[in-house]
Amino acid sequence: MIKIENLVHKYTIWKDENTKSEKTVLDGISLDIPSGQFVAILGPNGSGKSTLAKHLNVLLLPNEGTVWIDGKDTHAKERLWEIRSQVGMVFQNPDNQIIGTSVEEDVAFGPENKNIEPEKIRKIVETVLRKVKLWDRRKASPSILSGGQKQRLATADALAGLPACLVLDEPTAMLDPDSRKEVINIVKELNRKEGMTIILITHHMEEVVFADRVFVMDNGKLVMQGTPREIFSEVEKLKELRLDVPQVTLLAYELRKNGVDLPEGILTIEELVNALCH
Repeated sequence: MIKIENLVHKYTIWKDENTKSEKTVLDGISLDIPSGQFVAILGPNGSGKSTLAKHLNVLLLPNEGTVWIDGKDTHAKERLWEIRSQVGMVFQNPDNQIIGTSVEEDVAFGPENKNIEPEKIRKIVETVLRKVKLWDRRKASPSILSGGQKQRLATADALAGLPACLVLDEPTAMLDPDSRKEVINIVKELNRKEGMTIILITHHMEEVVFADRVFVMDNGKLVMQGTPREIFSEVEKLKELRLDVPQVTLLAYELRKNGVDLPEGILTIEELVNALCH
């Protein structure tokens, strides 16, 4: 689905009207994401995660290297529409993506701008609102929705474009724990039931324990990659990168340091309970 080779991205920084410099934000990123995978991208603030996400929907183009989306080079201007149709984006603040006066009007906006016939638009709106469990709120104003409902609406907006891949850039950063859980459950369901490729950027480690693969970034580089169990087995390395680990993983790590015979990379409470019982 997604293939990246030696991606370099630089931002121009103006010190004054006549003096500028360049900052390298992505420095030689290479990775492959097969169709249907649930992938998480972790990293401290400023590591380049959001910049990488913007390359997947051609909001940015590489200064060096190549990004392919389903075999299409993002530099190919004639394929821009196809690529953007394949990759939906959900950002941190849902209010930046919501423009309609009602929930169903907001979801219909994208398909309407593609000149899709009205009957098909109605089917798309109903389908995606049912997927994100907002069909019963279709007549409501987005302004009265809770934070979690707004983020689900932003997800529905992205799904209305019928993408093969959904990129979520810290979608739960502004939400309370219950709202975070409902958004992540929707995303997991899209991956498991629909086979949709999911790329989740997050600071909440508990959200990624069920991912197929995890990529860790620091200072614009890809510094770790593996399964959640492999990544979270490296507690000390993650601490060096200024990253947390799931609380249950940290507890198991501290118990093991104090002589309790436990396996590395415990990810869930159930795994810890079973290991302690054994």
